[in-house]
Amino acid sequence: MGLHLGDIAPDFEQDSSIGRIKFHEWAGDSWVILFSHPADFTPVCTTELGLTAKLKPEFDKRNVKAVALSVDPADKHRTWISDIEETQQTVVGFPIIA
Repeated sequence: MGLHLGDIAPDFEQDSSIGRIKFHEWAGDSWVILFSHPADFTPVCTTELGLTAKLKPEFDKRNVKAVALSVDPADKHRTWISDIEETQQTVVGFPIIA
């Protein structure tokens, strides 16, 4: 199934760095950018998620929420978020789905 700009993504419930989320409930009436990365703690992914976190004010102006996804478990995501916040000097204000 391919998704295109403006399509409604299927609803799902899944563990994440902020606890269990129900996708449609979490998204509300916002646009959502869902992006994936191959693994936590990879250098490029760390900088990409750090930049996404820094852009939160711009996303907020446009009613957009970011959410990331990878195969790693939620506890590893939380540890990685601490690393991102320290090395990228930002606050990760979006969930990473496990």
